[in-house]
Amino acid sequence: MPQFEYLVKDRAGKDQTGVQESPDVATLVASLRSQGFIIVRVNELKQTKAFSLSKGQAGPKKGKGGGVKLDDLVVFSRQMATLVSAGIPLIQAIDILGDQVEKQKFIEILKQIHKDLQSGRSLSEAMQKHAKVFSVLFINMVRAGETSGSLEEILDRVASYLEKSSALQKKVKSAMMYPASVTIIAILITVGMMTFVIPKFAEIFEGLGAPLPGITQALIDASRFLSTNWFLCLAGCAGAGFSFYQFIQTKPGRLAWDSFTIKMPVFGPLLLKVAVSKFSRTLATLVKSGVAILPSLEITALTSGNKRIENTILALMDSVKKGETISSQLIKSDVFPQMVVRMIAVGEETGELEEMLIKIADFYDTQVDTAVDGLTSLIEPLIIVFLGVVIGGIVIALFLPILTMTQHIQ
Repeated sequence: MPQFEYLVKDRAGKDQTGVQESPDVATLVASLRSQGFIIVRVNELKQTKAFSLSKGQAGPKKGKGGGVKLDDLVVFSRQMATLVSAGIPLIQAIDILGDQVEKQKFIEILKQIHKDLQSGRSLSEAMQKHAKVFSVLFINMVRAGETSGSLEEILDRVASYLEKSSALQKKVKSAMMYPASVTIIAILITVGMMTFVIPKFAEIFEGLGAPLPGITQALIDASRFLSTNWFLCLAGCAGAGFSFYQFIQTKPGRLAWDSFTIKMPVFGPLLLKVAVSKFSRTLATLVKSGVAILPSLEITALTSGNKRIENTILALMDSVKKGETISSQLIKSDVFPQMVVRMIAVGEETGELEEMLIKIADFYDTQVDTAVDGLTSLIEPLIIVFLGVVIGGIVIALFLPILTMTQHIQ
């Protein structure tokens, strides 16, 4: 009967090694898992690895360029959960996934994680070296899964969370993409007319020698300024954009901008719904995965993506440390809707906070869908009015002198 050398982690996260006879790898893995161990590595003595998947190590695997996106993490966590639940050790699971991913950067990260696992580090410790790819939430949930011995369940939960977060981001982007693209096209058309079309009309009007209406003269003056000082206008726009970027990099600037975004007309209610949904789902996922309430609140604050909401959650942590409830602090803020606060209060009273937070997140996901549909219907007529005023105003200003001259001739 073949012998296998194994490296596992117990419920306390400590490494344990041993040698054991077993008919095959699957039987040994099942036996170790039944004892509550997390399988890190299983090697067959005097032979190659039981799960030798080194075919991709013969030469460097060439993958696509680009950074690791949220969708890549969704696929990774879902596949990782499937492999771990099937009893495949972590090292072999990472090895398999290294042959599946397409991004070159992700391939290199998985290679490094593979080496760290071989050196005896835990999966969460290996991921912590790549904090730009794996979020604080991802790492802490994996750590909770390693501690509780339910890593496959936690990974599956992470995948579900990331899937919903990705879907939410795409909805918001789709809602903003249409008005942004139409506005940019309208600006380009306007600049093109001011630069190339209006100067031609100006030459015609100068040849006629007739006085021009005020609106036409103002348009021609603006066109001449833009044509002769376009580099100053471009530099001014670039400078304004750079100054705004630098402003929002500061703490007061970021707080002011994030506070404005959730209260701005039209888009503000949508962004607030997204923020509430993200807060509720993140906190629910962490608490349900066994992460303590204070670390869960801290992670939720750091991953909120909004400085105003982050400050509200950090203030909430101080109250929870003093023994107060979450709802008692949230009711003092003007960020979270009253319905959300009351539902959280009910969850705390009944001991079902996670379930109540999930219901809040699902409710606001539906609200986001409705808001996106309503926003699209509202924006279309606003854009038509905007284009009509801008383009129509230019056309009227250009043809007004012609109409005036025609009336004088008659």
